[in-house]
Order: sequence, then C-alpha cells, then structure tokens
Amino acid sequence: MPEVEIQIGGRGFMVACQDGEEPFLHAAAKMLDTEAAVILGQIGRMPADRMLLMAGLMLADKTAALEDEIKTLQEKIRAQDKTLASAEERLADRARRIAELQDAGPRTELPDRFTDGLAELAARAEAIAEEIEARRG
Repeated sequence: MPEVEIQIGGRGFMVACQDGEEPFLHAAAKMLDTEAAVILGQIGRMPADRMLLMAGLMLADKTAALEDEIKTLQEKIRAQDKTLASAEERLADRARRIAELQDAGPRTELPDRFTDGLAELAARAEAIAEEIEARRG
C-alpha cells in the first residue's frame, strides 16, 4: 500500500492508498487544498484540524448543491422522456392510420350523405332554372 504526500493549505500530509488510486487521491487533495486556500485567505493561519474541517464542510456544501442540481436535472429528464414517449406513441398511431388508409386504396365513391346532398342541390338548381325559363318565356 503506497503512501503519498499531499499538500493542503501549505501543509504536507502523508496518506496511504491502494495501488492505482494515487491519481484520485491527488485530485481529491487538490479540491480540498483549493477550499483550504479560500479559508486561509479569509481567516489567515489556523490549526490544521480546523482548516481541514472547514475545507471539508465547504466541499460538502458544494457537493450537496450539486446533488440537488442533479436531482432537478433527473426530474427534467424523466419529464422529457415521458413527453417523448407520448409523442412516439402518437406518431406510431398516425403511421398505423396512414398505412391503413394506403392499404385501403383510394376512395372512388362518396358517402351517402354527400351524394344525397348533391342530388338535392341538383334538383333545386333544376327547379330554379325551370322557373327562370318560365319567366322569360
């Protein structure tokens, strides 16, 4: 198990880690060091344990905010997934209806209600034409 020296707040610490975890340890130490630098810049020199506690709390606060943001984004993704699924269902339904209409072929005859209506209009037109001819004649 290797021991790695990390720097936090200008102080060196020896930390043991598993083989291969050294890059992760250095990345975590850098994050902690960044927070410690902010604290030391505002407050000045302080005991190592207090500095580490404050830096850890600041990281925890940032982590909590990021977790809240992740939850919000996950909820938005779920809502968008539902909307997408609904749109896909409507699209599939319309595709089925189009396929059914295509399979049925073109309609060459009009429904009875249209033909009955057209016949009535034609009869009225003929009656009007006859009336006009009778008045002229």
